[in-house]
Amino acid sequence: MHGGHAEHLTVNLWVAGAIVIFCIILSAFFSGSETALTAASRARMHGLAKNGDRRATVVNRLLSRRDRLIGTVLLGNTLANIGSSALLTSVLEELVGYKGVIYATGLMTVLLLVFAEVMPKTLAINFPDRVALSVARTLSFFVAIFGPVVAGVEVFVHFFLRLVGVNLRANRRLLSGHDELKSTLHLLLQEGGVQRVEHQMFGGIIELHELVVEDVMVHRTNMGMIDADLPSREFVRQMVALPYTRVPVWRGEPDNIIGVLHASDLLRGIEESGGVVADLKIDDLVFEPWYVPNTTDVHDQLQAFLKRKIHFALVVDEYGVVMGLVTLEDILEEIVGDIIDEHDLAVQGVRPNPDGSVTVDGSIPIRDLNRVMGWSLPDEDATTIAGLVIHEARAIPETGQIFTFYGVRFEVLRKTRNRIASIRLVPENGQEPQ
Repeated sequence: MHGGHAEHLTVNLWVAGAIVIFCIILSAFFSGSETALTAASRARMHGLAKNGDRRATVVNRLLSRRDRLIGTVLLGNTLANIGSSALLTSVLEELVGYKGVIYATGLMTVLLLVFAEVMPKTLAINFPDRVALSVARTLSFFVAIFGPVVAGVEVFVHFFLRLVGVNLRANRRLLSGHDELKSTLHLLLQEGGVQRVEHQMFGGIIELHELVVEDVMVHRTNMGMIDADLPSREFVRQMVALPYTRVPVWRGEPDNIIGVLHASDLLRGIEESGGVVADLKIDDLVFEPWYVPNTTDVHDQLQAFLKRKIHFALVVDEYGVVMGLVTLEDILEEIVGDIIDEHDLAVQGVRPNPDGSVTVDGSIPIRDLNRVMGWSLPDEDATTIAGLVIHEARAIPETGQIFTFYGVRFEVLRKTRNRIASIRLVPENGQEPQ
C-alpha cells in the first residue's frame, strides 16, 4: 500500500514536472511574441508583405488589431503562469506539507523570471523582426482560439472604464505623422542609424509643409535687378556680371518690376539684332513676372513650379509690395542642401575663423547657417541672423555689443544705419548651439 502510494506520487511528480515545463515554454512564447511584435519594424513588415512574404502579412494583420493581440498574450501568459504555479504548489504540498507553498513560490518565481520573461524577451528585443516572423502564424492561431474570451474581456473593460469616466473613443494622437517621422529621424541620428546629411535631407522633405516661401526666399536687399532704361551696352554688361540666369527688370523705381529677363532670351535678342547691342529692345525680351504671396506653403509652391514649368517667382506681402524672390533651386536646397554651381561661392557670407568662431553677414538666413554649420538655432521668430539678434535683444544693438543665447555668443562687428551688417558667433564651451 505504502509502495503504491510512493509510486503514485512519483508518477504525479513527473507528470507535474512535464506540465510545468510545457507551461513555462508557453509563457516564454507569449512573452517573447509580445516583445517581438511590439518592437518589429512596421515599415520592414510592410515591405516584406508587398514582396509576397505571407508571414509578414500575418504580422501586419496581428498589429492592425493590437488590442486583440495584447489581450491574447496576456490571457495566454496568465493561464500558463497560474496553471504551472498552482500545479507545482499542489504537488510539493503533497510531498512536504504546507512548506510546499513556500518552495513552489520561490522555485516558480525563479523559473518564470529567467526562462519565461528575461530570456525570451532578451532574444526578441535583439532580433524583433526575425522572431516576429517566426511566431506570427502560431500566435495568430491563439488569437483565433482566445478571440471570443478576449472580446468579452474588452467589452467588460470598456464598460468599467466608462463607469469611472474614461472615454477611450476620445483619445487623440499626441503626435502627427510628420512629428513622428521627425522624432524618429532625430532618434536615428542620435543612435547613429543615419548620417547628419541624410537626416537633413529627410528632415527637409518633412518640413516643407511647415515652411512658407518667406522662409526660403532671397530677400529684396540681396536680389540682383537691372534698370530697363539703362543704355543697351550697360544693360548687357550688368546682366553678364550677375551670376544669375533670370533677373528682374525694373523701370522708374525698383518696386516697379516690368518683367523677368532670362539670359538665353538676351542671347536670342542679340542674335536677332545681328549682334548690334544698341538695337536691343529689352521690353520685347522679358516675360511677365509671376507673383506669389509670402504666406504660400513651400510644398504647394514646389508643386506649382513643377506644374507651370516656371522656376522663378517674385514674393509679395499682403499689400503687394515685393519682398524678395523664390526659385525652384531655393526649395530644392531646403532638401539637399546648398546647390553650388561654377558661379556660386561655396558659402556666401559665412567665414569660419581659425579660433573656432564664425563671422557671418547679418542677412544670412538662420536656416542656411544651421545647415552649413550643423547648428540648431531657432528660426521661428526671425529669418536672418540679424533678425534673431534684434529679436532676442529687444532692440537694435550697437557695434561692439555682445549677447549670449542658445549656447552662442553674438558680437556685433559692423552696423550700417539701423541694419546689422556683420556678426561674430562663438559657440560657448565648444558645444553645438541649440
